[in-house]
Amino acid sequence: MKHTVTGLSLEDKLFDWIVFIVLTLIFFIVAYPLYFVIISSVSDPIKVASGQVIFYPVGLNWDGYKRVFETGSVMRGFFNSLWYTVLGVSINLALTLPTAYALSRNDFYGRKAISIFYIVTMFVSGGLIPTYLVVKNVGFLDTVWALVVPGALSVYNMMVARTFFKTNIPGELLDAAKIDGCGNTRFFFSMVLPISGAIIAILVLWYGVGHWNSYFSALLYLSTREKQPLQMELRYILLLNADMPQTLLTAEALKEKERMEALKEMMKYSLIVVSNIPVMILYPFIQKHFVKGVTVGSLKG
Repeated sequence: MKHTVTGLSLEDKLFDWIVFIVLTLIFFIVAYPLYFVIISSVSDPIKVASGQVIFYPVGLNWDGYKRVFETGSVMRGFFNSLWYTVLGVSINLALTLPTAYALSRNDFYGRKAISIFYIVTMFVSGGLIPTYLVVKNVGFLDTVWALVVPGALSVYNMMVARTFFKTNIPGELLDAAKIDGCGNTRFFFSMVLPISGAIIAILVLWYGVGHWNSYFSALLYLSTREKQPLQMELRYILLLNADMPQTLLTAEALKEKERMEALKEMMKYSLIVVSNIPVMILYPFIQKHFVKGVTVGSLKG
């Protein structure tokens, strides 16, 4: 029997074009703010403030980036954030993956009760003051551990990983491994982790972005300026810089104030670009796993 392939109907083509146009508009709405920040970081701040910078840089100026990289505290904060992110993600994975795998096993006694215990913590927390007292009493104040230990395990991320293990690690694989004399620990490290690259990549992205953008924990627990992450340095530069005294109304003082305000405006955009570089570098490598990870998280665990 001969089969013929017919083309799309007019209604289908119209629907596809509408979806394409809507998604294109959404893309530009989402992408333009980032593009605007990039072109504003290399434009004359006066032109930016007057609304002349819209689609391309006006009055090309690299002083903002020069000042950012010349400022020692900014680069110190950058490397501090990088260290906190690497250390924090390592601890997160070391706790999340084994916990999620254990709770995904049907033969794990008490897994439902333990899962409920974890879920309760998503809705009920100790609060800010009790958490601060705990961090203080264990001696974590003004140390890196105050930034990476309190949030060492995200219950939501753990539940997503648990669902992944439950749906992608067949029980027959474990049975075959046991016949060959493979124990639970060896099975986890030798067989489960190597085939779980998708969920590991997703956890690295979620945890990494969280650590990189975090500033509130540093605001609470770190008192030494040299230990502050990049986000706190941005706060110092953009929010805590004291303006020049208003009593200095001479022409030279006014001109200097305008120059400093312009430089501060340029640094604002430049710092935003610099602080987003690691995330923009990391995301393309694990973007292919992102949709799969979100789909896994939408399944019932």
